[in-house]
Amino acid sequence: MRMLKPYCRILGITTLCGVQTACSLFSPVPILELVKASGIAASSVIAVGPSKARDTVYHIHPTFNKVCIVLNPDSQASEILPAMQSELRLHQIESRIYEPGTGLNACDIWLHYVAGIEWAIPPFTNEYKTYLTTATLTLRTSTGKVLSRSSYELDPVYGMGKWSSTRSKIAPVVTAIVTGFEN
Repeated sequence: MRMLKPYCRILGITTLCGVQTACSLFSPVPILELVKASGIAASSVIAVGPSKARDTVYHIHPTFNKVCIVLNPDSQASEILPAMQSELRLHQIESRIYEPGTGLNACDIWLHYVAGIEWAIPPFTNEYKTYLTTATLTLRTSTGKVLSRSSYELDPVYGMGKWSSTRSKIAPVVTAIVTGFEN
């Protein structure tokens, strides 16, 4: 019997708090606070998730410190170029962007990319925004020989990392094409 008394007290207090709003610590509607907290936790998991390189192919080749990037006019992922250039700089590689068919004698190594985007409304906003869903980077010699290739793809089931920055999504892919190692 003594074991039941503390549980009865707790049950009585919760019942009393349900009737009186003064017992609530956060809000007059504690369930609403719980739902809000759950939503914030879930959106932060979806917003920032792990990005990794995948399907990397790397052929042994001499190191390089300069690369030319071929502008892909079909790609609507406008943030991918500055993201790639920033990541290349971290590997001490200079880069310059050229329109397709120009700058043919400018570099020995060329970086080609294909990227896909989608539109959605991020958490806590009401305006559509693009986010990177796929990207494939290919390093080639000036004669067209593939040196390395790697890809990024957003997790199709859970969408982990959907709202992560383009740079954080593309960083492991740039590392993979430069070093051959997937993170």
